[in-house]
Amino acid sequence: MKKTFSDYGKEWLDTLVVAISVAMCFRAYFYEPFNIPTGSMQPTLWGYHTKQVSEKTTWDTFPLSALKWVWTGSRYVECKAPSAGIARVEPRNDGFANVRVGLSRDSFKLPTDACAEIAGRSFRKGETVWKGYVTTGDFIFVNRWRWNFMRPRTGEVMIFSTTGIDGLAQGIHYIKRMKASPGQTYKLEHPVPGSPLSVTMREGEYYACGDNFNNSFDSRYWGVVPQKNLCGVASVVFWPFSGWRIIR
Repeated sequence: MKKTFSDYGKEWLDTLVVAISVAMCFRAYFYEPFNIPTGSMQPTLWGYHTKQVSEKTTWDTFPLSALKWVWTGSRYVECKAPSAGIARVEPRNDGFANVRVGLSRDSFKLPTDACAEIAGRSFRKGETVWKGYVTTGDFIFVNRWRWNFMRPRTGEVMIFSTTGIDGLAQGIHYIKRMKASPGQTYKLEHPVPGSPLSVTMREGEYYACGDNFNNSFDSRYWGVVPQKNLCGVASVVFWPFSGWRIIR
């Protein structure tokens, strides 16, 4: 019997459903993609960051700019003041900050490392507030199956959920380096005011710190990570392509 368009449509729909199901299972049980938004794990992993330049190059014009972005994750950005006035920086929790100038309701966002020299400065309407390269944070694969067969090891780069941890925004994920696991004592390399000089982990507790101690909100401030919150271990950086590497 000759197939109708309806028959072909059902076959394609079945194939699509199977493909989506396989992809979801792969993500849930094997390797999950994860984007690094902030600089708390630098230089191991890079969040969104900037480099200020005076002028753009040939590679920053379309279509070469698209090729450059695919390879390096970097793009040229120029932000101008929508009105005259003082620049105000409003921090976010994703590695960016909203910048407003004067009384204008319009705003633009920039990675936080570009905002230090902007806040409090006065600009004329149409004046360039900032221009340069914005590079995306690393995209990584998180190994979700490894800890089903072996215990988490000190020194691994861990991804965990913040749900139930006091002092943290709930329902998001953090990435830090595991400094101590159950039964271990960790002498803090960079203690902060109010934190102890050393900590000992009880059963089901893990201590997490960012590699960039000066710019990391970690266990030194809010305490330990319960075992139930562990999601997986960082495996490889898969994008930008120019920065592909195994995470150690």
